[in-house]
Amino acid sequence: MTKPLSSVNLRQLVRQVITEQRHSSMLCAPKVIQEGVYDPGILKAVFTAGGPGSGKSYLADVVFGVRTANDKPFFENASFVGSNGLKYVNSDRFFERELDKLGINPKDLRDIADLPSDELWNIVQSADEPESARNVAKGYLKSLRNLYEEGRLGMLVDGTGGKYDKMVREKSLADAMGYDTYMLFVDTSLPVAIERDAKRSRTLGPELVEEIWQNVQDNKERFKELFGDNFAVVENSVYGPPPQEVIKDLNRFVESPVQNSIGQAWIQGELEQKKQS
Repeated sequence: MTKPLSSVNLRQLVRQVITEQRHSSMLCAPKVIQEGVYDPGILKAVFTAGGPGSGKSYLADVVFGVRTANDKPFFENASFVGSNGLKYVNSDRFFERELDKLGINPKDLRDIADLPSDELWNIVQSADEPESARNVAKGYLKSLRNLYEEGRLGMLVDGTGGKYDKMVREKSLADAMGYDTYMLFVDTSLPVAIERDAKRSRTLGPELVEEIWQNVQDNKERFKELFGDNFAVVENSVYGPPPQEVIKDLNRFVESPVQNSIGQAWIQGELEQKKQS
């Protein structure tokens, strides 16, 4: 079980998200910040899938218009995705922060994994060690995600899609809370995935990349069936902007009225409460 966030740390996370949301005015025309049931992207969950080096985060930024002309995100550590109101759900930046506290360079993770002793690796990655960097990062993300879900805020859930059953559970939970769901599947060839991984600061190595890549490929058609019309594939073996039809479809999905009947009932209940307050 991961270590719970203290109230002070949770307030700091909330304050950071609020500050970053205010900064989003740089991405669009100034307007009155709406709250609660009126939030943009309310009850919309976009899941990403794609193997290592597929460029999922890059494409999501491009789709939602939060990258500059030189392909740099407007806010490196932002928790929001532009004016659409979606919140990033990804533990990577929390994990890297914990590694920094331990004085560990992400580039050294493979060497640590190959050490004869598991002691250091357990501190970094062990699922059975509550204080491992990975578990602490997941604890932070869980607390933040709970906050998003409580307010039914829109989310961009960044994952590989290597485990089909996990995706089914995540989608089912989102459906049960009233979310409309969509999947952006980012595809690359295996040689490109291996080449890109070798250039990353946290490289996995060709064998693990191939294993994850194959798992994702095996799930591709199943994901298409699971998400139905709310499913898009972008071929990203060569970096470039996604097709305009994908950009339009994703923005249409986020901006359109909520279709989930549970979500509609939640919105109606919130509106009734506002009338009575």
